[in-house]
Amino acid sequence: MDLERRLRDRSDELTPSERRIGETILDRPDLVAFGTVADVAEAARVGTDTVVRFAVKVGFDGYSSLQGSVQGEMSGRLRPAVERIRDQPSSDDTLAARHADVEVSNVRSTLSAVGVGEGRTVVERLADESKPVLVLSGVASRGVAVQFVGDLGQLRPGVGLLDGTEVDLVQTLALTGPDAPLVVLALRRYERWLLDALSMAADAGAWVAALTDSVLSPLAAAADHAFVVAADSTGPFDSHVGTLALLNLFVVEVAAARRPEAAERLDAIESAWSDAGALTDD
Repeated sequence: MDLERRLRDRSDELTPSERRIGETILDRPDLVAFGTVADVAEAARVGTDTVVRFAVKVGFDGYSSLQGSVQGEMSGRLRPAVERIRDQPSSDDTLAARHADVEVSNVRSTLSAVGVGEGRTVVERLADESKPVLVLSGVASRGVAVQFVGDLGQLRPGVGLLDGTEVDLVQTLALTGPDAPLVVLALRRYERWLLDALSMAADAGAWVAALTDSVLSPLAAAADHAFVVAADSTGPFDSHVGTLALLNLFVVEVAAARRPEAAERLDAIESAWSDAGALTDD
């Protein structure tokens, strides 16, 4: 998405007011597509001049140019699932092909946006077994988070899903120690408890890598490294394929970085399964 790219390129330059404008545009695309500059200003709690300056700052000629960029493309992408399913066309012979095209695009867009340096930094921290790795996710991303914890946990010790009550979270963070890597996964809409947990993790000194769907996500603002994942979908729910592809890339690179140790752990796991007679593929 053109606006997403422009915001990502200039995310460090945006003021809090400008971030609110960006969040408003991404969360309410119909408002900017069919409303006035005054409508956007009111929703973002800023002045109309600030909206116009924001449009120019992110590379448009003005508000009208920004509005033209987001019409159509964004309006269908960010609506709640109940609205998406009402407008979803009936299944036909082209649905599978269109779905495949979207998911392939999600993977390519997500992986191509990963900078070499930031990817290497995350992998180095995930591969360092001197510190535990914690994973935190929203409800919608939990399945992906569980998969990542299971895969990474086979390659190195000390990988856990951060879960439970506020007391559990505080206790786990306190026992983890400072500078431990925390991987956070969440797409719109962001859950309040998740943001509270992220704030507690930051206060405890955790090093945070966030996988989220926008440079304007509150997760991105709070993270040491933020990765924007593409989540476009032909259906009512956001796709997690881009997120899973990026996490799989991290797992592959950690395996390569820890090849001898990882091979030893995988061999021990395989032996345990075999000794227990738990496998059916003998």
